[in-house]
Parts: sequence; structure tokens; C-alpha cells
Amino acid sequence: MKKALQLNRLIIFALLACGTILAARAQSPAPPTTEQRLAALEAYVTNSDPGSSLTGIPGPGHNAWMMTSAALVLSMTLPGLALFYGGLVRRKNVLSVLAQCLGIAGLVTILWWAFGYSLVFGKNFHSPFFGGSEAFFLNGVTSAPNPDYGFWVSQNVFAMYQLMFAIITPALIVGAIAERMKFTAILVFVGLWMFVVYFPLAHMVWGSTGFMNGVWNSNATIKAIDFAGGTVVHMSSGWSALILCLILGPRLGFGKEKMAPHSMVLCMVGTGLLWVGWYGFNAGSAVGADGVAANAFTTTTLATAVGAFTWGMIELMFRKHASILGFCSGAVAGLVVITPACGFVNSTGAVIIGVFAAVVPYLFVNKVKARFGYDDALDTFGVHAVGGTLGALLTGILAVPAKLADGAVNPGAVNPNLAANVDAYIHRGMLWFEQLKAIGITLVLAVGGTLILAYLVKATVGLRATPEVERQGLDINEHGEEGYVEI
Repeated sequence: MKKALQLNRLIIFALLACGTILAARAQSPAPPTTEQRLAALEAYVTNSDPGSSLTGIPGPGHNAWMMTSAALVLSMTLPGLALFYGGLVRRKNVLSVLAQCLGIAGLVTILWWAFGYSLVFGKNFHSPFFGGSEAFFLNGVTSAPNPDYGFWVSQNVFAMYQLMFAIITPALIVGAIAERMKFTAILVFVGLWMFVVYFPLAHMVWGSTGFMNGVWNSNATIKAIDFAGGTVVHMSSGWSALILCLILGPRLGFGKEKMAPHSMVLCMVGTGLLWVGWYGFNAGSAVGADGVAANAFTTTTLATAVGAFTWGMIELMFRKHASILGFCSGAVAGLVVITPACGFVNSTGAVIIGVFAAVVPYLFVNKVKARFGYDDALDTFGVHAVGGTLGALLTGILAVPAKLADGAVNPGAVNPNLAANVDAYIHRGMLWFEQLKAIGITLVLAVGGTLILAYLVKATVGLRATPEVERQGLDINEHGEEGYVEI
């Protein structure tokens, strides 16, 4: 009797176990079919939506390119921009530029980790102007992709890549206010500026619910396009730099004393690092190693080389010499102007952009600045503000339709909203007007935000170094070091 009871219990237990297994199998999805696996593999090659079979799995090749691109973009600031700007200032201020770039890199990284990434690329605010709070302190930002921005790239890699953009943007402002603004004032200003200008602007242009994100937001109010940061990076920093340098006033002795660059060698090295790093900036903005990235790589090369050569030839024609500073300025201007367009224009468009990138900023750097007498020390306004604005406008004129039967450089299969939002404007010749709207909003935000913040910082910690510190140099007074010590 006892044995029979035990046997019955074993039978009941076995039946329950089998039932549980069968129920679990019934609830679990069926394994992907061969066709689904092949479709997912094709999506990996084209950097498009993998469907359900490989959702949430990063692609090693695309991830590798984006990690490389992130490192390239960081090299644009450290050491590229630091050396480029450092060579252009006087020797008594070279370390101040390096310290400002390093300080901004650290400060912006902390802000990005805590709030910035979420405010730009989150979406639980359901707002066209700010992202959300779901990723504060990078909560939930793991190695799984975020399909809102990249089907095959880990979200933590994407977050670090975008961090490098957030670092270099305020660092560009340093060029206009070099040799006279206090280090503490720069850090306070940048910390506030990121929340008032950069974070909302970056979400509006690149966020999935962004107000003027014509590439990824089908409901965008303004159907503008900005591949890698003409408005977000160059216009915002360049126009802010102009306002800040006007409020600060010119350097002591400006227009009376010689303020020539102390090392064109450093300037040339920095320019070269900027050019190389810019491939991560532009081609990396495809968020994958695909055909769009290849096109951005090509157009970036063409526009930059044409810009450098054209600027040098303009100097040779009108000044009887082609200077290293001219070649460097033309290269950087070419990089700036092609940035918003590189993923949307073809090779011929890139060459046209390269010519405009040299001619227009050259006039602002050499004619307009002299006419109005503002002390944009390292020509941040003339190159980045003017170049970014010009690039945003030329993007609207030269962009190739995503549905072009033969020759689309950013096909609708990769960015379906691009075709739905923008192609009609391109065919009607009206995309430039959408770009003009984005330019206007960027101007208002950058100029208005900088005006408020600059006077706020001036009233609290003060903006400018004392005349004594400025005459002796910021290096020894603010950082206790000298760039060059004679032995």
C-alpha cells in the first residue's frame, strides 16, 4: 500500500513536470526560420532593421567602426583642437588652451553621464525640445542596441560616440575668447551652456522626437537634415563664440601689438589631427560601417582638400604667397561646411562645397573681421559659425534624394523617414527653406542663451582675467606652469 502511494506520487510529479515543460515551450517563440536568419544577415550588411530574429544583438563590424569613430572624434579635441588652437596663440598662453580643452572634456563627460545623454537621446518627456529622464546616469544604457538610433550598434558605444561631439562643441568656443577669459569662468559658462544650448539643440536635430529631425522623426515640425553637426556643433559654438568675445571685449593691445601665432608647426600638426579625426566625426555619423559612411568619407575628403587648396590659391593670387595658416584654415573650413551635408551629397556636391568653404569664410576672416574690429582671436566665428551656417544652407540645395533610382547616397532603405520627410522638398527645390528655418532657430538659441549666460557668469564669478594676468600670460598665472622653459 505504501509503495503504491509513493509510485502514484512519482507519476503525478512526472506529469506535472511534463506539463510545465510543454507549457513553457508553448509560450516561448518559435526559433527563427532560415529565411528570417538570412533576412537578418542581409539587414546587418545594409545596416537596416533586422526584424525580430536578431533584435537587441549588436553587430561586431558596426560596433568596431563606431568605437574607432569615437576614438577619432576624441582625438579631434585631444590633441587635435588643443594643438591647432595652442599653436595660434602667443607662447605665454599655449598651456591655457590645453587646460581649457582638458577641463571641458572632463566637465562635459560628467554632465553627459549624469543628464546629457538622456536629455538628448531619451524620449519619455515626449517633447520635441528635450529627450527624457529614463537614461539619467546612463541607467539602462547597455551593450544592447537602441533601435531609435542604430540597429546594430551597442547603445553604450553610441552614447560614448555622441559624448565626443558634446566635448568638442564647447571647446570650439575657446578659439574666440582665447588669451583673456578666466579658466573658472569658462568652466562655469560651459556647464550652463550645455543645458541651455547644446542639449536642447542636439535633441531637436538628432533626437527621435526632435523638433527639426527630418531624418528619423516622421512627425518633425521642421523637416531639416544635419548629418554630423552643422547646426548642432558648428553654428551653436561659432555664434556663441562671437557673442562671448563681443561681451569680453578685445585683448589688451589688439590692433596695436603683434599677436601672431607662436607656432605654425603646432597649428599644422593640429590641423592634420583634426582632418584625420573628422572621418570619425562625419563617416561615423552613419552609425555603422555601411554605404552611407563610405559616401560621407568620400565627400569629407574632397571638400576638405578643395577647401585647403582654394584658400591657399586665393592667398597666392591676392597676397602673393600661400601661407601654412591659409592652407590650415581652408582645410578646417572645408571640414566644417561639409559636415551637415556629407551623408546627403555626392562627390560633385562636395567639390562645390569645398570651393564655397574657402571663399566665404576667407572673406569673413580677412575682410569682415577687419571692417568691424571684433577680436575673434582664432577665427571661430569666421570659420565655424559662418561655415556651419553656409553648410546647413548648401545641404538644402545640393542634397540628393533618398529615392533616386540611380545614385542615391543615403537610400530610403537605411533611413525610411528621410525619403518620406525630405524627398518631396528636394524635388520641389524647397529643402533649403526647411534648412533656413533650422538655421534661424539655432541662431536664436545660441545667441539668446549665450547673452543670458555670459552676463550671469560676469555678475557672479567674473569673465575676464585681470590686466596684469593678461599681460603676463594665463599659463603662469592660472595654471602655475609655462609651455616653454629656457634652460
